[in-house]
Amino acid sequence: MGLGFKEFIIRSYEGQSDRSQVEDLERRCEVGPAESVFLFTDTMGDPICRIRNSPMFMMLVAELGNELVGVIQGSIKVVTIHSCPPMGLAKVGYVLGLRVVPHHRRKGIGSSLVQRLEEWFISNDVDYAYMATEKDNHASVSLFMDKFGYTKFRTPAILVNPVNHHCFQISSNIEIARLKIEQAESLYRRFMSSTEFFPNDIDNILRNKLSLGTWVAYFKGDSDFGSNGQVPSNWAMLSVWNSGEIFKLRLGKAPFSCLLYTKSWGFIDKIFPCFKLPTLPDFFNPFGFYFMYGVYHEGPFSGKLVRALCQFVHNMASKSKDENCKIIVTEVGGRNELNNHIPHWKLLSCPEDLWCIKALKNEGTNTLHELTKNPPRIALFVDPREV
Repeated sequence: MGLGFKEFIIRSYEGQSDRSQVEDLERRCEVGPAESVFLFTDTMGDPICRIRNSPMFMMLVAELGNELVGVIQGSIKVVTIHSCPPMGLAKVGYVLGLRVVPHHRRKGIGSSLVQRLEEWFISNDVDYAYMATEKDNHASVSLFMDKFGYTKFRTPAILVNPVNHHCFQISSNIEIARLKIEQAESLYRRFMSSTEFFPNDIDNILRNKLSLGTWVAYFKGDSDFGSNGQVPSNWAMLSVWNSGEIFKLRLGKAPFSCLLYTKSWGFIDKIFPCFKLPTLPDFFNPFGFYFMYGVYHEGPFSGKLVRALCQFVHNMASKSKDENCKIIVTEVGGRNELNNHIPHWKLLSCPEDLWCIKALKNEGTNTLHELTKNPPRIALFVDPREV
């Protein structure tokens, strides 16, 4: 690959020799939806922490001389794709973590990394490659959609709620119960297996040490979850993943309005604690977060149960021994009514996270047309391993 008088090479990441350089590269590459907001990722000594829990994963680096100037990560799994014959299952490859150091951009490094990762996908019989980015990240959108032929797939909402020291009072007529892993897997396969991108290895996710558990909510007096498969007339379910256990985030720069809001509300809360105002945590030091996944509900009044479960998760985070858990995040696509029931702050949330997809086999073209129909007809399952 020519770069003036120098050439770069693309190779696999080598943990022992590359770790410190990759961490330094991450620190130099800001991530954020706007020029005024920079999010820094602290991988806590493990640059592949975001893909390590996937069934198959790969990390590639671009090396120029003795310097690492670019990096990309990818993972492979089997998921539900509703319009994909014969069994509605497909092997998909997720592209994430593309970084090129600022002074080496626009030299073909990013394109070469994507191309090599797609070659790895194809060698492992992957049907579709997909990626997610901020819709305002014009460089990323141009690279994947214009140059590599990816198509807009979904625009799920990323909903973020801060964790503060005030616990919610959950309605006394709502019952919240923790499920055993076998029960959770059974309910997910029964009610969400037709959800787009539902992972075929949901059991591995639920059994992972980062998955803190699965809870259901229903109204007291309603029928319970029976051994014969009976469910209440109104019920809701979600699981919690402790993302902060593997990496931390830090806000490097924020809009003045956000900074002012943080300081003023924190000041008011100290003077008038009886008001129990929701305060904005300190995001300028490394912090972790809980990710709520597999959010599901049924019944005309089940929205209240979703909200109660979210409040329960907030209280769990607030009481946790890990004081660094400062936000609760979920990503919702295809079921917009959920947004109204999941507590979140618009100041911190992203209404449209752009997902793009590409068929890597000729026979996948027709299915791709069905997948990219607008508006989407089927809810989207967001894998916590890919957050």
